[in-house]
Amino acid sequence: MSLLREFLVTFVMPQRCYEEIFVNFHLSVSCFLHVLKKAAGFWMLLDSLLAPLPQLLKILWRGSADGLSLPSVLLQLYSLSCPVVYAVANNYPVFAWSERIFTLAQIAVIAFLILRYRGDTLKGVLFLLAYNGLMFLLGSYAPIAVVSGMQSSSLTSLIASKVLQAGTNYCNGHTGQLSTLSVLLTWAGSLCVFFFSLQETGYSLATLSYTLLAGLSCVLLAQVLCYRSSTAAKKEE
Repeated sequence: MSLLREFLVTFVMPQRCYEEIFVNFHLSVSCFLHVLKKAAGFWMLLDSLLAPLPQLLKILWRGSADGLSLPSVLLQLYSLSCPVVYAVANNYPVFAWSERIFTLAQIAVIAFLILRYRGDTLKGVLFLLAYNGLMFLLGSYAPIAVVSGMQSSSLTSLIASKVLQAGTNYCNGHTGQLSTLSVLLTWAGSLCVFFFSLQETGYSLATLSYTLLAGLSCVLLAQVLCYRSSTAAKKEE
């Protein structure tokens, strides 16, 4: 019990909330929100690190990237690259952004595999080389105005990427090799981001944007579930 108490007090809740919940058996609104924010933070970290991984593994397992929108993946890659470029350009400590490198690597490989399975392996290799070179140049030499503009456009790009993938699913009538687990992780992560934004900024423009993002994630999840039979039939062809 002491180990559990130490873990909870260190990572999940302050001492007063632990005593209130586990000693007095009472849950106040403030402690509930505190625990919920901690849980949302852990899930956001899990989403940012692992959400693309099931998609990457599914493409490799199936040997196909059918149904995935390349423009959507590229916009997602751009959106998640912007905070890294901004952090490097502003000399933020490495630990503040290093976990995003793993995510970017996964998405870049997904983009390469889409090109690879379309028969454009050379374009895929050139894309990876160009992306790495561009990231280095932007992080090292880009004017701060350009970097700030990229950072400001990252959320819009992420929203656009989901619109494109949802549109591709609708036009195809199936979701192809889109990973249900990746969509589920992203959906839960977007709800956590919305909750954080609502708690920190209230009903602001940022919260409205995250609401739209969460709504689009719900659309993608609904498509994966509703098109399941069509997707299964497509695999059998």
